[in-house]
Amino acid sequence: MQSFDVLVIGGGHAGVEAACAAARMGARTALVSFDLSAIGAMSCNPAIGGLGKGHLVREVDALDGVIGRAADAGAIHYRMLNRSKGSAVWGPRVQADRVRFKAAVQAAVAAQAGLTLVQGEAAALVLKGGAVAGLELADGTVLKAQRVVLCTGTFLGGILFRGEERFEGGRIGENAAHRLAQQLRGADLPMARLKTGTPPRLDGRTIDWAVLEEQPSDGEAWTMSPLTAARVNPQVFCAITRTTQAGHDAIRANLHRSPLFSGAIAAAGPRYCPSIEDKIHRFGDREGHQVFLEPEGLDTHLVYPNGISTSLPVDVQEEVVRTMPGCGRAVIVQPGYAVEYDHIDPRALTPDLQVRAIPGLYCAGQINGTTGYEEAAAQGLVAGLEAAAAALGKEAPRLDRANSYIAVMVDDLTLQGVTEPYRMLTARAEYRLRLRANNAATRLTGLGIEAGCIGAERGAWWERREDLRAMFHVKHSEKVHSRELADRGLPVRRDHGEKTLAEWLRYDGVTPEALAPWLGDATALDPLLAEEMAEDAAYAPYLARQDAELRDLRASEALPLPADFPYGEVPGLSNEMVERLTRAAPGTLAAAGRVPGVTPAALSALLVHARRRLAA
Repeated sequence: MQSFDVLVIGGGHAGVEAACAAARMGARTALVSFDLSAIGAMSCNPAIGGLGKGHLVREVDALDGVIGRAADAGAIHYRMLNRSKGSAVWGPRVQADRVRFKAAVQAAVAAQAGLTLVQGEAAALVLKGGAVAGLELADGTVLKAQRVVLCTGTFLGGILFRGEERFEGGRIGENAAHRLAQQLRGADLPMARLKTGTPPRLDGRTIDWAVLEEQPSDGEAWTMSPLTAARVNPQVFCAITRTTQAGHDAIRANLHRSPLFSGAIAAAGPRYCPSIEDKIHRFGDREGHQVFLEPEGLDTHLVYPNGISTSLPVDVQEEVVRTMPGCGRAVIVQPGYAVEYDHIDPRALTPDLQVRAIPGLYCAGQINGTTGYEEAAAQGLVAGLEAAAAALGKEAPRLDRANSYIAVMVDDLTLQGVTEPYRMLTARAEYRLRLRANNAATRLTGLGIEAGCIGAERGAWWERREDLRAMFHVKHSEKVHSRELADRGLPVRRDHGEKTLAEWLRYDGVTPEALAPWLGDATALDPLLAEEMAEDAAYAPYLARQDAELRDLRASEALPLPADFPYGEVPGLSNEMVERLTRAAPGTLAAAGRVPGVTPAALSALLVHARRRLAA
């Protein structure tokens, strides 16, 4: 019987990050998957990153995760979203070649020391005294481990819907994990159903690209991971089309054939990525909806029409597609479909993503009610690090809402739960100026090194970068008179006196490039670091203002609330607040303040009661 420190079930984005993170921490880790050849597959759109999501990718990468470098290995189209706004809400996004992305993920998994791959169906958890003791496979094989991470995606009780058709599975052509789903339901865990979907795939040779608006790849040289020295693939363009009234009419005439409206699917779908039939139903006054035609790779003709996710019958899908400009003769290679699947109420999890009722069991990805590769990868990273740390008696990197979007997501999930698939948005973070996509490494890589989850390559890169950072600090502290800047043509008044270069960077029109005569070669050595530190300088007054808020946050985080805290004994708490706090089981006073419905007055009462208990 094989024995491991950590077992990870599922080879999707969450599972890959969980397994690799646990192994990097030094844990003996096994990754169990139905089909090892499917590890790293992109089950829906061929894109990584975007608004909010790009921040998660950069953060996972900063902690030496897989997704950022795999995205670069497969990238055939780079685009920085939200350029018209401040850099704090920019969203790096790539279109990836599916084959190249998957190959890069599998190469990373194969190269990861301390990680064993096991092909088989996870049939049932082995429990001992109510805690995890291992995993039984469908063929009867038992793997021993006291830490198991579930990363089952949409495969837990998954059912596929397309018009009147029904299939079992978590992805077209692949089985669902029904036995495991039954065991979890039998354990009386709080389970529910959610829904997601995918659009049809088109044959790009049947699209009239000449009549469509092109969307080229960004010309800048940025990549998803700083360890990717340069873009490695030829870049392709995407194109933009729209749905039409004729297509909308076809959808309305066939809504009764959609499982979303026939009652076959009762689960909620993602609000921020609704199906095309949902869009037509909810926004009936719109003349059309934008659709992005995104090539799926360099060696395939498949095109992903982003914006028309659907569960309509195939004949209706064909009619809708052919009403879109440029798609009058388009051929559907693979019809779209919807997936309904089991998920666990994430409020049943502790902040380390461990199931309270079953010690040693961790959950990550869509099983927690989220949507998206990026959200899954970030949760997998957290669960893998935490499971390994628990198994080895170590400390995982300390993430909180002030240093990562990852912690914002985990906090939101475990305290507030979900009523629809959760998607990361920059608006969910209170400290967006601090949590920029371009400073993820600065925020997190040092924490990863302290925790022991950073590999040698990134560690060496970090040391070189810190040396450059020290150089920039010295340069930024140098003082220059406004006359010198004005003489060089910079837009500053000559009588503004002497200031440090960092202070001058707060002025409109004063950029690192404009300050090249004083910064010297530093900017050329690492333009991205130069840009990051210039933004830090520009935002410095606002960041200083947040420091007081952060001190309050840290103080509140330092006041613990045990799992058995008697909320019913706190004067002034309504029955509803007691119920919500008991269910959420916040670990700290700060977390209690983020539980929906908890008022400032209630928080003050909690503070007094918690301090009394602590002093007793």
